[in-house]
Amino acid sequence: MDQLEMINRYIKDALAKDNTGHSIDHINRVLALANKIMAHEKNADAFVVRAAALLHDVYDDKLYDSQEDILAAKNNMISFLLSIGVHPEMIEEITYIIDNMSWSKSLEGAQALNINGKIVQDADRLEAMGAIAITRAITYGAVKNRVLYDPEIQPHSPQNKTDYRNQKSTTINHFYEKLLLIQDKLNTDTARKISESRQQFMLSFLAQFKAEWELER
Repeated sequence: MDQLEMINRYIKDALAKDNTGHSIDHINRVLALANKIMAHEKNADAFVVRAAALLHDVYDDKLYDSQEDILAAKNNMISFLLSIGVHPEMIEEITYIIDNMSWSKSLEGAQALNINGKIVQDADRLEAMGAIAITRAITYGAVKNRVLYDPEIQPHSPQNKTDYRNQKSTTINHFYEKLLLIQDKLNTDTARKISESRQQFMLSFLAQFKAEWELER
């Protein structure tokens, strides 16, 4: 069994109980998108890209209740990677990508990513666009007891990570606060091409949603 297969098994165990839209299905789609983008980027390191794509949600703060739990998950991941023989420099790059790729981190001045990180970031951001992204947003909102839609609550423009995480908003507002903004933040030409139909689908969904909502009033 090679290292990526062992990482895949590790991820399946780590995210087995997830109900927020960050399950192994999400991970597999991010990996597939990363592979698709990487095919057009000659300077990428295939192992680093694939490992970071597989591991990017292992210690995501959305999935934990405390900083202690987040740190423990990160340390467990590092220990696991060392135990299967991943070189410490590669582990450092993988954790650097994970620590600096998120949307919320970008609100606070994330460190620049190299091409490996840009590919993983694009793949993860594409997963937040399109049909599946709509279902993930609704699922996450339901898990967090977020209101689906309230026309009296206007979208916010969060200035930092704390704002982004704690603001009172709705699931539909999340499209205007993040999901529709992703397209302009993608790094690679391949990702931008993939994003076009996904962006249009979300816009169509929102137009239909609001038309049906207003009809009920």
